[in-house]
Amino acid sequence: MRVLLLGLIGSLGIPVGLQAQTNPGTPPPSSFTLQECISYALENQAEIQQAQIDEEIGERQIRAQLSGWLPQISAQYALTHNIRRPQSVFGDNVVTLGQNYNSNLLFQANQNLYSNDLVLASRAARFTRLQLDQNTKETKINTVVEVSKAFYNVLLTQEQLQILEANIARQEKQYQDARAQYEQGLVDKTDYQRASITLASIRADRKRAQENIKARTAFLKELMGLPIEADLQLTHSYEKMQQNIRLDTTQVVSFVNRVEFQQLRTQQQLQNLNTRFYRWGWLPTASAFINYNPVYFNNNLSDLYSQSYPTSATGLQVSMPIFQGTRRIQNLRISQLQEQRLTIAEQDLQRRINTEYQTALADYKSDYNDWLTLQSNLEIAQEVYNIIKLQYNEGIKTYLDLIVAENDLRTAQVNYYNSLYNVLSSKLDVERALGTIQVN
Repeated sequence: MRVLLLGLIGSLGIPVGLQAQTNPGTPPPSSFTLQECISYALENQAEIQQAQIDEEIGERQIRAQLSGWLPQISAQYALTHNIRRPQSVFGDNVVTLGQNYNSNLLFQANQNLYSNDLVLASRAARFTRLQLDQNTKETKINTVVEVSKAFYNVLLTQEQLQILEANIARQEKQYQDARAQYEQGLVDKTDYQRASITLASIRADRKRAQENIKARTAFLKELMGLPIEADLQLTHSYEKMQQNIRLDTTQVVSFVNRVEFQQLRTQQQLQNLNTRFYRWGWLPTASAFINYNPVYFNNNLSDLYSQSYPTSATGLQVSMPIFQGTRRIQNLRISQLQEQRLTIAEQDLQRRINTEYQTALADYKSDYNDWLTLQSNLEIAQEVYNIIKLQYNEGIKTYLDLIVAENDLRTAQVNYYNSLYNVLSSKLDVERALGTIQVN
């Protein structure tokens, strides 16, 4: 058991940018290491897949906005039946104008030469792509932390179940021994009754642990994106695990390593572009055009398209806003205020990251010290139990002393596993606070 206890310790300095071990449509393996759980989750978790789809959607939106730089070609068709044609007076004569039917086709091509909207879209495209990539990165980092914690949670609950199984086997033997001594008249019935109570209590704890394993395994499968019907067995490398529990506690937090800080900086750059858009909003919009417009008219519908009268033109269009009721100025001021707000948010984020790091580091140091202390307590509790068990068998100690030693041992074992989970979990929190969890 000592080897197993040491083996559960590490595996936090793992490569998390691994590719999934399965291909789409291929049944997933039933046995997973921590690295394989993370790799599978990075490929199959719903939130990551949604974030990747959001990247694709964002790319399409960028292309849609930039398509305004390409020629815009359109066609328009119209057919009119003049029920009453217009009339006009020329001297003493009333003349009816036009024909009963007229139709036209308009083919036109426009090419934007300059547009403030398109300039903004072109400059913002790079930052928009970066923002989408950072959102996916944040989702992956959270996935690494959550899957790792869920992995350890399941693994440690399984080990707690093994402790209870061993305690039940030991307690059953003690119950049988106490019963036999009572039947031989060596002791009264309170010893085996106490053994029965203790045995029933441990069996209840075992049942609770078995159900907890089911629930925590289901949660891990959810985080991984593993099919509901798939089997999940956890495996681990003792050598790697026992090497990675320690952490350099002298590291200084660097805000730029945090993806949240990077996201905020990207928002600031986008907002700065927005401010420049409103500041230069008075610039004109220029475009060139060319069109071809065949016109048809006739008094008879059947002969309408027998003769065309085409027209064609090319030219340059320039439009400039002169007065918009101070709308541009108000939008400019709003954008400047939003920039100020993001500056305040950056300062607040720095304080929050520092608090998060200091809290995670304090938790890690405390949990690490608890783990060392409880490891020693476990060894002592095991030694005390062995001595009292031997003394009880020789009639030196009472059965009550044995029960107390048994409870102390079980409590020490459970506390040790809890401290082990806490130190693994707090190390993950420190790494996330430092921004050192890397994903592809």
